[in-house]
This record gives sequence, C-alpha cells and structure tokens, in this order.
Amino acid sequence: MITAIVLIQTAADRLTEAAQEIADIDGVDEVYSCAGDVDLIAMLRVAKHEHLADIVPGKINKVAGVEDTDTHIAFRSYSRRDTEAAFSIGLEEE
Repeated sequence: MITAIVLIQTAADRLTEAAQEIADIDGVDEVYSCAGDVDLIAMLRVAKHEHLADIVPGKINKVAGVEDTDTHIAFRSYSRRDTEAAFSIGLEEE
C-alpha cells in the first residue's frame, strides 16, 4: 500500500466544498482543513504509484477551487502504536 500526503491550496470561498469533493474521491482516505501554509491536507492510500497520477492531477487538481497541490510519498510509517505492537509480540497477559 502506498501512502501519499497531498498539501492543497484552495480558493477561500471554495474550501469547504473542495474538501468534501476531494474526500469523496476513491483513494482519498482523509482530508483535513488546517492552519498554516496550506488549506487542506489529503491522505491517499493506493495500491500502485500509477493510481497517484490518476488521483492528484487527474481528479484533485480538477476540483473547483483547488489552486495548487504538493504531493509527498511516504516511505515508512513510524507511530507509537506500531512500536508498542512490535515490543508486545510474544507477551501475553496472565
């Protein structure tokens, strides 16, 4: 599974509508509105890199109000949940 993080700039008057339209695209798991340098962050999870080309320039960039995107592909996931699961392998509660 390939995870990509897409940073999205939108027109201010289309932010909410653009976020919902992007969230409805297959392959988009989550969309967050946020403060800072970008308006939206979309989390994509796809089976093949080619699917990213279908989703980002093919669909997200065509949503009304989307002005710019910046896509980052994740190589590896690090989370507290993953670390705790790794260290609990073989341990059972009595």
